[in-house]
Amino acid sequence: MPNYRRAFVPGGCWFFTVNLLDRRQTLLVDHIVALREATAKTLQSRPCIVDAFVVLPDHLHALWTLPPDDYDFSTRWRLIKSHFSKALPKRERISDIRVARKERGIWQRRFWEHLIRDEADYARHLEYCYINPLKHGLVARVRDWPHSSFHRDVRAGIVPADWAGEAEQTGEFGEW
Repeated sequence: MPNYRRAFVPGGCWFFTVNLLDRRQTLLVDHIVALREATAKTLQSRPCIVDAFVVLPDHLHALWTLPPDDYDFSTRWRLIKSHFSKALPKRERISDIRVARKERGIWQRRFWEHLIRDEADYARHLEYCYINPLKHGLVARVRDWPHSSFHRDVRAGIVPADWAGEAEQTGEFGEW
């Protein structure tokens, strides 16, 4: 098994990208209630601060601050993925390798994480969560995407409802 190099910083703030195995699927928004329940159940037993969360049809981004004595984000993601997968009917194609490992064919095995370095890095990743649905052409305004912590932050007065205004997509936009 590969030895992945990860920084383990108790109380660290992390940005994550988590993808479906089949990026053509829309399971995350089709089953948003199951995803919310899986996340809530996991964070109830393993709390952290959810600084930002945005769910798109085939992937999600999150910005979490872990408790001061905790660096275990991997278990949180494993549990979220597991709870979500168990809530869905078994309709996906499963490779022989996944069958042998008793895995579902819903999620990519790993996720991408980035340790936030400073306030500017935090702001960039928070804004990336807000803007992501617009970047992918899913909406014309950030406020039109329902599956985002952007709305929580608007209600809290952290960001205005018209943040980023209306934008027309031009240029090349790739994942980080």
